[in-house]
Amino acid sequence: MRVALVGAGIVGVTTAYELAALGHEVTVFERRGSVAAEASFANAGVVAPGYVTPWAAPGMSIKVLRHLFARHAAVRFGGASALAQLPWMWRWWRACRPAAYGPNRAAMHRLASFSRERMLELTRSLRLDYEQMPGWTVLLRDERELRGAQAGLALLRELGVAHDVVDGTRARQLEPGLNPETPLHAAIHLAQDGVGNCRQFAHLLKAEAQRLGAVFRFDASVRSLAPGTRPALQLVEGSIHEAEAIVICAGVQANALLAGIGCRLPLAPVYGYSITAPLRHMEGAAHHAPRAALMDERYKVAISRLGMRVRVSGSAEIGGTLEHKNPAALRTLYKVLDDWFPGAVLVREAQAWKGARPMLPDGPPVLGESGAPGIWLNLGHGSSGWALACGSARVLAERLSGRAAPIDTGRLTLARLRGEG
Repeated sequence: MRVALVGAGIVGVTTAYELAALGHEVTVFERRGSVAAEASFANAGVVAPGYVTPWAAPGMSIKVLRHLFARHAAVRFGGASALAQLPWMWRWWRACRPAAYGPNRAAMHRLASFSRERMLELTRSLRLDYEQMPGWTVLLRDERELRGAQAGLALLRELGVAHDVVDGTRARQLEPGLNPETPLHAAIHLAQDGVGNCRQFAHLLKAEAQRLGAVFRFDASVRSLAPGTRPALQLVEGSIHEAEAIVICAGVQANALLAGIGCRLPLAPVYGYSITAPLRHMEGAAHHAPRAALMDERYKVAISRLGMRVRVSGSAEIGGTLEHKNPAALRTLYKVLDDWFPGAVLVREAQAWKGARPMLPDGPPVLGESGAPGIWLNLGHGSSGWALACGSARVLAERLSGRAAPIDTGRLTLARLRGEG
């Protein structure tokens, strides 16, 4: 089958590979000049299925309101432009109900677990060599944070996620570079989870997809879609490309394309930030840096080791623009880095990044038919795109090929967003 695919972020690249591996003739259209050039460019790189959870959770609305008045807030609003997202926030608030959260949480964990298995299988079978390290540690600064983590720990036990709750002393043995002057009461350690360089993985898998015959067309912006038995897309420069199926993996840019065919998703950009800096070039510098991946529970900031660099990621900004980087959000990242690993990196060489996470209000992505003939969707992975990409790609490829999905997809279709799921 001839398949046209729109978008070459981590979701688009993995989908292109899986479709090509199943024998399809794949052409990928990407508006940027390379793969993983937008939301996949400088994310945290964490792969931790037990911590892939809907942002719409019971009690979350109260936490968001509290963050509004915090100096180092995990959630921020980008000024008056956030008002445009009020319909999305209303749907998010409704999805925080336990009746919606439970099934959505289970669906995301199921997909994340399958995705990690698929990513590891691809890494082994294709001998992909990218920056990765096992280990994910959630840092709890005081007793209050440990008490607040109990609901999450109960869920990890319920889902059968392997983890250990350790005291501060043991946590510092697992991550000896942690600053001894920063209070650390306890930690949650997940040895089977870890961190990997999403962008490197995307480039390697692109090469594998090309080896299977996939074609990547860069600097190719899609203007419109034409559904039907022989769907087609039109590029901004005017040319038309026909296919037997079109798969949309374009992140938040998908809204405009889908609106043109009457398919309206509540898909909104929630911006995330990161800073990436090289380790200091001095003897023993690596011993003062993280070994793998950590998260500061208080500030919801991840610290990841990527080769000889450290990446600090966090913040959820509603509204605003991709071009404007909020100095307060960046200050929080630098604060957390300095709290735990002071002097470990060359701060003057740090690169700041902001990306638009394509988020649906209730959490899980949408995989499958769009409702318009010939148009398929792999969208809405939010801040978990890297953790969900390989599994989502395989599910989509199997379904488009007329095969049964490898996992239950009952909460991963458009039906739930239309009040039917």
